[in-house]
Amino acid sequence: MAFVNLIHEGAARAAVTDGDHYRLLPAADDPSAELGERIMRGEDLAQRARSPGERIPAETARFAPLLTRPGKIICLGLNYFDHAKEGGRERPTYPWFFLRAPSSLLAHGEPAPLPAVSSQYDYEAELAVVIGRRGKQVPRERALDLVLGYTCFNDLSVRDYQKKTPQWTIGKNFDASGPFGPALVLASELPPGGRDLRIQCRVNGRVMQDANTSSMIFGVAETIEILTQCMTLEPGDVIVMGTPAGVGFARQPPVWLREGDQVDVEIERIGCLSNRIGRLPG
Repeated sequence: MAFVNLIHEGAARAAVTDGDHYRLLPAADDPSAELGERIMRGEDLAQRARSPGERIPAETARFAPLLTRPGKIICLGLNYFDHAKEGGRERPTYPWFFLRAPSSLLAHGEPAPLPAVSSQYDYEAELAVVIGRRGKQVPRERALDLVLGYTCFNDLSVRDYQKKTPQWTIGKNFDASGPFGPALVLASELPPGGRDLRIQCRVNGRVMQDANTSSMIFGVAETIEILTQCMTLEPGDVIVMGTPAGVGFARQPPVWLREGDQVDVEIERIGCLSNRIGRLPG
């Protein structure tokens, strides 16, 4: 079972996949609620998905970011050793965490704008985890109980801005630089921790990254255990699990994204997140 966030009558609306259609989720108290709101208030999505609702043909659907206003977006850097190595780094002994802001998120199918101040725009295919239950001080053996499901993320990065400071925040938070979606696949339908799934990034059809989520240094359960030693994870939080080798800055010569490039992030059994690089702002 997979859920999406559609733009319907000018607002984000939660829907479930239904063959070649999407079916809007009903709700007694707020029928217009988007997916993130439903997750944050603890709605049983699987039960809600069994109810009838308006059907939207897939070919006419326009997407919103999977969650429009997540509580926290926690990202991991250097979480595949080959990626750490291609950037001249050692294997981390503790996750390299950084945060993204909701204003950086972008929907599947929407144009990703080139930044006006840089030409060093790079792709990063990543597995994203959506939290469905509250947890603090959660041991590894129970950590996956917090996970609602998984989706795709493209951690588009402005490399020269990322390197202006030891903290990566500025280069990772340009507006609309975080494609997110298109679908949330429930954890019960995937291997525990989202492991053993092929993950790819393609630019204009050319495979640039091709790896398996089993190669993550810190898996989902271990990451949740580490995070909840420090902070409370809550429904609607997102953890973005890092990217494998093959990014543009590490290639010789570097491969930077240009206007018109089509970027696809595909994860086995989850889906394909697609965006075209758009025009320079202004």
